[in-house]
Amino acid sequence: MLRGMRKASSNWLGKIIMATVMGVLIISFGVWGIADIFRGFGQSTLAKVGRTEISAEQFRQIYTDRLQQIGRQFGRPLSSEQARALGFDRQVLQQTIAETTLDEEARRLGLGQSNEETLKTIFEDPNFKGVNGAFDPARFQGMIRQLGFSEQRFIAEQRRISLRRQIAGSIAGGIEPPKVQLEVLARFQNEQRSIEYVKLGAAQAGTIDPPSPEALAAYFEDRKTLFRAPEYRKISFVAVTPEEIGKWEDVSDEDAKKAFELRRDKLGTPERREIQQIVFPNAEEAAAARSRIASGTSIEDIAKERGLAPSDVNLGLIAKSVIGDPAIADAAFSLQSGEVSQPEQGRFGFALVKVGKIEPGAEPSYESYAPQIKHDIASERARSKLGELRDKMEDERGGGSSVVEAAQKLGLSAVTIDAVDRSGRMPNGQPAANIPQGLDVVSPAFNSDVGVDNDPISYRGGYVWYDIVGITPTHERSLDEVKDQVEARWRADQVSSRLRDKATEMVQKLEQGGKLADEATQAGLTVEPAAGFKRDASLPGLNAGVVAAAFRTAKDAAGQTPDTGANGWIVFRVTDITVPPVELASADMKKLQDNIQRSQVDELLAQYITKLESDIGTSINETAFAQATGASSN
Repeated sequence: MLRGMRKASSNWLGKIIMATVMGVLIISFGVWGIADIFRGFGQSTLAKVGRTEISAEQFRQIYTDRLQQIGRQFGRPLSSEQARALGFDRQVLQQTIAETTLDEEARRLGLGQSNEETLKTIFEDPNFKGVNGAFDPARFQGMIRQLGFSEQRFIAEQRRISLRRQIAGSIAGGIEPPKVQLEVLARFQNEQRSIEYVKLGAAQAGTIDPPSPEALAAYFEDRKTLFRAPEYRKISFVAVTPEEIGKWEDVSDEDAKKAFELRRDKLGTPERREIQQIVFPNAEEAAAARSRIASGTSIEDIAKERGLAPSDVNLGLIAKSVIGDPAIADAAFSLQSGEVSQPEQGRFGFALVKVGKIEPGAEPSYESYAPQIKHDIASERARSKLGELRDKMEDERGGGSSVVEAAQKLGLSAVTIDAVDRSGRMPNGQPAANIPQGLDVVSPAFNSDVGVDNDPISYRGGYVWYDIVGITPTHERSLDEVKDQVEARWRADQVSSRLRDKATEMVQKLEQGGKLADEATQAGLTVEPAAGFKRDASLPGLNAGVVAAAFRTAKDAAGQTPDTGANGWIVFRVTDITVPPVELASADMKKLQDNIQRSQVDELLAQYITKLESDIGTSINETAFAQATGASSN
């Protein structure tokens, strides 16, 4: 639509028409925007919580941020369609409304927090501390930027979170699960079982003759939907990323060597020294202490006399760049091992510095770093060209060129996949080739159509443009087309049915006093043990269904369960059940208590927020919600 408007306004007549249309739109927004205030929702309002409006753009930003965070955890982008299928869109909406409700309640109660207290909370956050244990501004900026926050927005969000915690703490304070509950859950979690088992496989099913044509045809007719051909789409796309553009760049050794010299200090391994330091209020006291050290008094003894702890004196094995005081750093790195400096004027007084062990640094060589430096320079140059190339690509697309045509004009490499289904597989069942790792172009392609001018996908700091070239709709296939698949499935069903019957027969014999070892010998199997496992155990070679079945079976009783994945069956006997004694003071019990307490607090807080939402009044604009989450394109 935007490209169409841009194209339409490219001549003088189009500009007059577009100016008139935009004038009408501006007037209508002025009228209808005011009227909507009295109808309950403004044009951009997605939800209302009390007197607070959550705008569509505000929620879209929150939703996009959360979607990107989840994508980083998964290691690949999560499409809007996938997020909706997981119910992620509703979860974010509910969470946003809950947070806004608590913000409303904080205002009603008159709660507040000073800037100093908010900054103190941030400074004490271990996530923002560097290797020296102190707040690291660079680390802070990097982490909040990765999360999509500006500094002001992050501080404001932290203040709101602190106020919400005040409310939550007052509501849920003092909750403690009863000991009886802890004991029951501990016994349930820690109960252990041991089994002996055998695995029935295809060999125990016996010989299975091929099906007759009539039997195979009847089997196929009853299960036609299982063998339908999926919808396939022909997709063309082109990726433009800094890395791709950087491949074109020819970086000279001269440029790379200049960059190397600028980075030399950071590339090599710096010299590190074991340093002790004592600060005195004046030069006279420092000189007197140095004389005593020269006479045999240890620096540790002088530190004790001054009431200093070892951590106040020992700086550890550190590089020069870590020392914040330049004068002290210069003094420490001019001494030999075992030497004590003269009194040095530092920022906090006169210091004596003693050097212990010295670890030499390693000088970097240009040859070892040249490839990486050239790659970095090329990528940096590419970033500056990316915007220019993006505009050219958009212009070509706006002029009616397909992705492939536009790529050819700009010297880019386009990829065409002739047929791919929703799962990203080609008709031969293999994953579609030539799709870069981490790029999900299939999901958006199945949400579009042939001839649609799609917006580019963000990918690795660049863009991906794509076209749907053709669609092969899903359709029923004839038996001749899928005969091998049908016969393989028929045979698997026959094997499974026979093994189930055999397993049932074995269990009946065991219940009548038979021995699993005897039954195994007759079937040509080996009895295997699995001892001392809990309900959440993952046993090698056994699926979760075996564990669940074992905990449903009494001691010395037998059971059976499918061997999923192997198209087999498992017969087992429970040989032992152990319930360890409950130790309320153990670390495991403390962890269990914390988990139960957290769950109870969450439940109580959820009930409280639900009541607040009802009292305050909450409403949702479903149309705006659908548009913000990509469920509606209107």
